[in-house]
Amino acid sequence: MKNWRLWILCLCCGVYLQSNAQTKLPAIGITASLSSDSLAAASGFTYLEETVRRVLSPNNTIIQFNELVKALQHTKCKVQSCNVFIPGEMKLVGPDVNEARVLGYVDTVMQRARIAGIRIIVLGSGEARKIPPGTDSVAAVKQFITLCRKMAVVAAKYGRTIAMENLNSGETNFINTLAQGNAVVTAINHPNFRLTADIYHMLKENESPESIIAARHVLVHSHIAERDKRTPPGVEGDDFTPYFAALHKIGFQGCIMMECRWTDPATQYKPAYDYLYKQLKTAYNL
Repeated sequence: MKNWRLWILCLCCGVYLQSNAQTKLPAIGITASLSSDSLAAASGFTYLEETVRRVLSPNNTIIQFNELVKALQHTKCKVQSCNVFIPGEMKLVGPDVNEARVLGYVDTVMQRARIAGIRIIVLGSGEARKIPPGTDSVAAVKQFITLCRKMAVVAAKYGRTIAMENLNSGETNFINTLAQGNAVVTAINHPNFRLTADIYHMLKENESPESIIAARHVLVHSHIAERDKRTPPGVEGDDFTPYFAALHKIGFQGCIMMECRWTDPATQYKPAYDYLYKQLKTAYNL
């Protein structure tokens, strides 16, 4: 009898632990420079997203890069992702694409990302991926998919992941919704080329949270800001809970990074973190 009671107790504990694991909140991070690390950590953030331009760019000398790597080893917030990937003048679609140049650039960035311990490279790069006037859009999509598949092979060589994000139509004319991004990433069909759900851009395009659910198989990362002026969460009081509920529904395991326009980080970081954290708890029923 005692053995049966012990077995039932263990079973109940297992169910409880599994339920707890399923309701774990996503980590909240911030896109900011390394100089903001201490303030970000003190405000509650656990991750910081730097830029490729500042940290991993081939334009940085080896000496500069090595100094940055040393700095990364001592940050309070973990730096596991970078954005601002492809320079605007380095085209990804259209007649001016230099594939060898693009792939060479990507190789250096991914090699440096591995050395620095940075796992995810976010591909926004609205100017680089913009479809030029007079370019056939169907051909441009095929061209982009082919090139990105090759970029993914380079990322895989170094064990890194490219996570493309949706950008609203005010910033680029290509892949303006998460649904479009999901279609492109699915067509690329490579495990090292995934998707970032930028909730700010989803709001700008009036896109439903259902797109998050549809993209569940390729979604690895997220960005967020308030809709009208890209302000930090809580300034205008935007309600993100439907989008967080969608992330909860798909068991999202990535980070939610605040990518906002800050006017006074010293007074804004902590209230923004607290506001977002409260909405996450509401969406996750905690």
